[in-house]
Amino acid sequence: MIFENELIAGVLIKRYKRFFVDIKVQNKVITAHCPNTGSMMGLLKKGNKVWFTKSNDIKRKLRWTLQIIEVNGEKVGINTHLTNKIFYEALSKGKIINIKKNDTLFKEKNFNKNTRFDFFIKSKDKGSFIEVKNVTLSRFKNIAEFPDAVTERGLKHIKELIEARNRGFDIYLAFVIQREDCKKFKIAEDIDPKYKKLLTFALKNKLKVICYDCKFLSKGIVINNKINFIK
Repeated sequence: MIFENELIAGVLIKRYKRFFVDIKVQNKVITAHCPNTGSMMGLLKKGNKVWFTKSNDIKRKLRWTLQIIEVNGEKVGINTHLTNKIFYEALSKGKIINIKKNDTLFKEKNFNKNTRFDFFIKSKDKGSFIEVKNVTLSRFKNIAEFPDAVTERGLKHIKELIEARNRGFDIYLAFVIQREDCKKFKIAEDIDPKYKKLLTFALKNKLKVICYDCKFLSKGIVINNKINFIK
């Protein structure tokens, strides 16, 4: 996944109203869009180095978009709008799930009138729904965690995945860790015990969890290594 434009370095001042972030660039302060609805726990310390891009869309109210925050020398990708693009590049090349020649890969496939999953693989004899989540939280060395706040939306997706399984589909929950410093992944049970409980139930109903970290390039972010899931 290549960024729309080159990355610009700055220093974090503060995030506010969820979608706004003030960044110091040389001797001025700019306000950028923060494309992340989570708590961004552990990332928002004033003075952290950040990278952002400028949009080509002259009609945008906020021309700048926050992309990366550096914490303790490690880059963390915070733009959840890019998560599916990062995942799709690897998925479409068969690096995550073996997609056969006659299979068809769909983006944003409707499951019912209330739910649309991120991806659907249509095979000759079956279909597979895939929901993708972005991960930024790491409170313990080498361990990534999700979620960073209570997630009602996440619960809904697991419930619908279970329903899809009951209808005969294969189901996947993919966690894209936009970090390079984590070797393991687990659910943050203390933050959202309901999510942990429902995910554990879904695993018994043949939910497949897949986790990958990312590699930061000079112009973009790509899927890197498969990460061990601690159940």
